[in-house]
Amino acid sequence: MTQVKNLAQSLYPCSAQKLDYDMKLHFLENTSVTCNDGTPAGYYLKESKGSRRWLIFLEGGWYCFNKENCDSRYETMRRLMSSSKWPQTKTGTGILSSLPEENPHWWNANMVFIPYCSSDVWSGATPKTDQNDYAFMGSLIIKEVVKDLLTKGLDNAKVLLLAGSSAGGTGVLLNVDPVSELLEELGHTNIQVRGLADSGWFLDNKQYRCTDCVDSINCAPTEVIKRGIKYWGGVVPERCRQAYEGKEWNCFFGYKVYPTIKRPVFIVQWLFDEAQLTVDNIHLTGQPVQEGQWRYIQNLGTELRNTLKDVPAMFAPACLSHEFITRNFWTDVQVKGTSLPRALHCWDRSLQDNSRNNKSPPKGCPMHLIDSCPWPHCNPTCPTIRDQSTGQEMNVIQFLMHMGFDVQKMAHQQGMDPSKLLGMLSSGS
Repeated sequence: MTQVKNLAQSLYPCSAQKLDYDMKLHFLENTSVTCNDGTPAGYYLKESKGSRRWLIFLEGGWYCFNKENCDSRYETMRRLMSSSKWPQTKTGTGILSSLPEENPHWWNANMVFIPYCSSDVWSGATPKTDQNDYAFMGSLIIKEVVKDLLTKGLDNAKVLLLAGSSAGGTGVLLNVDPVSELLEELGHTNIQVRGLADSGWFLDNKQYRCTDCVDSINCAPTEVIKRGIKYWGGVVPERCRQAYEGKEWNCFFGYKVYPTIKRPVFIVQWLFDEAQLTVDNIHLTGQPVQEGQWRYIQNLGTELRNTLKDVPAMFAPACLSHEFITRNFWTDVQVKGTSLPRALHCWDRSLQDNSRNNKSPPKGCPMHLIDSCPWPHCNPTCPTIRDQSTGQEMNVIQFLMHMGFDVQKMAHQQGMDPSKLLGMLSSGS
């Protein structure tokens, strides 16, 4: 990268003192589509002249589903409901980075980041009125951004990757077909639309402890969505709506909406997702985990693994974490020896080959990657965990002991070295 900078500086000594990797803010104009509080929605863009690949990223950040918890969200997390204090520029990280060493296969794409300011899992289509204190227009914001980008080069795109994390990951599952259909309606039939859903594949499972539905943290997954979809005027993709008529809330759960999606979607999901554990009332706060909780956590990994087994393109490490593709460690985590950027590259290649009618996946290029070891962080490449009470980093052995699982003792029983046992667990043997 230094060579690129030096070359740029020698060719353009005055103008290129600083290579510009920032995305710049553009507000949506001449449209009634807004954030929750009526301020204009918008997006950050970093153009890459000459590239016909576009990446549109949907930000995550939970949701609110009634006046009380939306009011409280407005007081504490206003940037997720209003554009009034958005900065003028934003630096992309992970898959949004323009540095090849941080983003080996997508660094050169046109990067778009759509801030989340609709609190509706990118599903709403309801304007702010005298009756409604808040607008919920997530699904319309995406469409307006896409239309706006057509005037900035997207009309010449070959591939559009709609990506997102957390609520944005679920937003990808809900919007990838509608975005493709919109482009087709507008006459752009040769843009290949694909999805990349990170940490948005939630399960509508039973909570560890049932609690009343007061706020987004304690409310059971299905209950949130049932209430939210009404409050937001939420819309779901047509094929899923037909499959679950009258029970459209089902379409917010990955394993139910996925079979109805026509466009190719790559799923990225930690097997032990912290947001899933939070809504399931497992709070890992420094106390050793009780046996019932430990069994629940392991069982969650098994349930999630089962819902992913028929997904052809996915990456699911056995780690306890949340969100992945914009993190600086996104190139480091591996499943069965393959990193996520590599798996995405293999997926890209397989889709190119498919369009040339070569159906078999590229040899030695895996893209269905799921850990088979059964515990959180049994994969040694998982991101570092911090003890929530002390802030100290923990290695895997410390973490598993902290969770009440004695690696040392188990290794001793097997007559093995603890790190060798961990290596075996992580390779699924």
